[in-house]
Amino acid sequence: MIEATKIFPIYKVEHDCILSMAGDITIVYRASLPEIFTLSERDYEIFHQAWVRAIKLLPQHSVFHKQDWFIASKHKADYHNNSQSFLSRSSEQFFNERPYLDHECFIFLTKKPSGRKVSTSAYSNILRKSIVPTQTIDPLLFQEFSDAAGQFERILSDTGLCVLERLNDDDLAGTANKAGIIERYCFLLGREQMPMIRDIHVQDGITVGDKKVELYALSDADDLPALCGSRINYDRYSTDRTKFSIGFASPLGALLNCNHILNQYVFIDDAQQTIKRLEAKKLRLQSLSAYSRENSINRDATNDYLNEALASGKLPVKAHFNVLVWSDDPSKTADLKNLVGSAMAQMDAVAKQETDGQAQIWYAGLPGNEADFPMNDTFDTFLEQSTCFFNLESNYKSSLSPFGIRLGDRLTGNPVHVDISDLPMELSWIGNRSKFLCGPSGSGKSFFTNHMMRSYYEQGSHVVIMDIGHSYRGLCDLVNGYYFTYSEDDPIKFNPFYLSDGDVMDTEKRESIKTLLLALWKKDDEPYTRSEYVAVSNALTLYLSHLDRNPDIFPCFNSFYDFLMSEYMQVLENGKVKEKDFDIGNFLYVLNPYYKGGEFDYLLNATENLDMLHERFIVFELDNLKDHPILFPVVTMIIMELVISKMRKLKGIRKVMLIEECWKAIAKPGTAEYVRYLFKTMRKFFGEPIVVTQEVDDIIGSPIVKNAIINNSDCKILLDQSKYQNKFDQIQELLGLTDKEKAQILSLNKANDPTKKYKEVFISLGSEHSKVYRTEVSVEEYLTYTTEEREKNQVQEYARKYGSIQKGIAVLAKEIRAIKSP
Repeated sequence: MIEATKIFPIYKVEHDCILSMAGDITIVYRASLPEIFTLSERDYEIFHQAWVRAIKLLPQHSVFHKQDWFIASKHKADYHNNSQSFLSRSSEQFFNERPYLDHECFIFLTKKPSGRKVSTSAYSNILRKSIVPTQTIDPLLFQEFSDAAGQFERILSDTGLCVLERLNDDDLAGTANKAGIIERYCFLLGREQMPMIRDIHVQDGITVGDKKVELYALSDADDLPALCGSRINYDRYSTDRTKFSIGFASPLGALLNCNHILNQYVFIDDAQQTIKRLEAKKLRLQSLSAYSRENSINRDATNDYLNEALASGKLPVKAHFNVLVWSDDPSKTADLKNLVGSAMAQMDAVAKQETDGQAQIWYAGLPGNEADFPMNDTFDTFLEQSTCFFNLESNYKSSLSPFGIRLGDRLTGNPVHVDISDLPMELSWIGNRSKFLCGPSGSGKSFFTNHMMRSYYEQGSHVVIMDIGHSYRGLCDLVNGYYFTYSEDDPIKFNPFYLSDGDVMDTEKRESIKTLLLALWKKDDEPYTRSEYVAVSNALTLYLSHLDRNPDIFPCFNSFYDFLMSEYMQVLENGKVKEKDFDIGNFLYVLNPYYKGGEFDYLLNATENLDMLHERFIVFELDNLKDHPILFPVVTMIIMELVISKMRKLKGIRKVMLIEECWKAIAKPGTAEYVRYLFKTMRKFFGEPIVVTQEVDDIIGSPIVKNAIINNSDCKILLDQSKYQNKFDQIQELLGLTDKEKAQILSLNKANDPTKKYKEVFISLGSEHSKVYRTEVSVEEYLTYTTEEREKNQVQEYARKYGSIQKGIAVLAKEIRAIKSP
């Protein structure tokens, strides 16, 4: 057996470079690529051209090697956070051990010394018993190469699609506790794995420890697709009206669901020497063309290649691409060939399993050993064509912001932390936090909004919801919020006169009460006079003074009415207010139904759920009130006052106002201005107004939505719109969606995993950043959010049986899991 020290090609790691025994210098970058399914056709073309420009900057006798690692991993739940809520813990348990492919991308730029011998399969370091450097390192050569690498990095970074980070000595060679990239390649170690030494066998195939490694190459022009480009259509997400784009090599990247490394090589040599060599080859083929049709065809192909190189000035290069696959499970090894073959077929390429030359190709993939690649396993092409075979995409990434919601990536459902409010504002993707959400019935709209409101609440936000349909009853009960609804047995109750601890009767509070009193007294089309306004204002001021003198009196409408009939009547009798200026009799008569014993005596005399300023989760269920001519205007005015009060008095606290469906009911002349005011002003007070609608016709037909809400909502959230795909052009124009966003929206739920229960959601931030996520939740979250009447009744039944809704949901979820498990 040959000692590793005698054949190992790496001399040393220093100055953040790898130096080979032959004097090759390699600079290594870790690349952060765009997330898969997020790029448009234009983005792919821009990114492709950036790779071409960047590689052209590399000097002659350079090797570009891009290495994409895809390692099967599992999500690790965070069980150490003791502050997690009941639903957050259940979510951690639900996603624990969720499999996904962890992706890393490394770029190796290698400069070979001039005069270095070209490596072939017959002349490779792995077949040599010793290595002696042929040339010492020239400092000037190193500086020139370093400058070229810096320009390479700058061009790719300037696209905004890619971030490059240069690896240092520890990243390359490793430490005692962390494996470096060289060690990781040798022993096939994942990102989080500790340093580990494994036996490597290259006879009768490659074996690393207990892993049987197979190598499939694209090294012959005959196996390549006839046409290539920066992108291809992804049929699973395309429709007859839209074409969904992915990178040309994506089938060999994140879409190849197994442990694999995708190697992409481009060899930049002397272009003039390459042209000269091909001219000689053409002449040989010309002289032999009469003996074989194949020679004639090859002559014409070589001639076309030379003509294109000279006419268009394209850079001739040599290229090679291969996929290194392995499995931790020996029983799945047989499936790897089918997986890789199918992936290459999607690119119209033919997978060639390397046998004789796989050891040399594998060995050349060792970081720093790119210059020893066997050149007989490469093919001639142009730089533009070779870069089409680059993997351009990576997995979904979690936001770095501490605020956000948990959603799933589209491929595997691996949970990611998504901030659709704060970080996009900091990055100037959006100018406000307002949100517009549209989703038909059954699209998962209520699930998503419940999930979002729960996340916002658990992160300290104040949430006020106007709803029709009891969609938030379970969540409100779970967080012990205020739930206002109307029924004959339990009518809706408020108390606008009550001040909670820390609240003050400021000018804004006074004005809201006066507005409410005048609205109860006058009809919608009946204006009040200036003298009537002053009289009501004086009556309220005197009542507040009366409360200060009599602290035992409970502030409510009843005590206010008592005050009017007693002390305020005396003020009128003393002649301070003339009857023509203020008809107190009419005022008391019209407001009498709200006084004790009246038809609506419950409405303004509540004795519970009074601290609405400091209560963080409040739901107003207006289903039974939306058509009530008296109660509905009063309730909407109280809600308006509450939200405005929170906006102005709760400094530095996030306020969320969610209007679901009932925005149609409040889109009346008086309340429409309030909606418009919210969407234009709330952002200044750390507020997020959110409007939810169901029908497309509502979007088109309502001027309130069209002019006030959509124009002031930089975040647009849409759920399954497949039933509207034939008239989606109108929606696209109205919402200002790009063709990429249209394709993303119409791809929702087209290829969902049948083994999982979830819906997909489209989120657009500004005009440039959009993505599709899974809304996948645990059984406990599902039972909390469900709007199915049978399931809601079952949850309430278990809540009564076990003493609380949390305990009821926990028991019911355990029973459901027991039924599903074998």
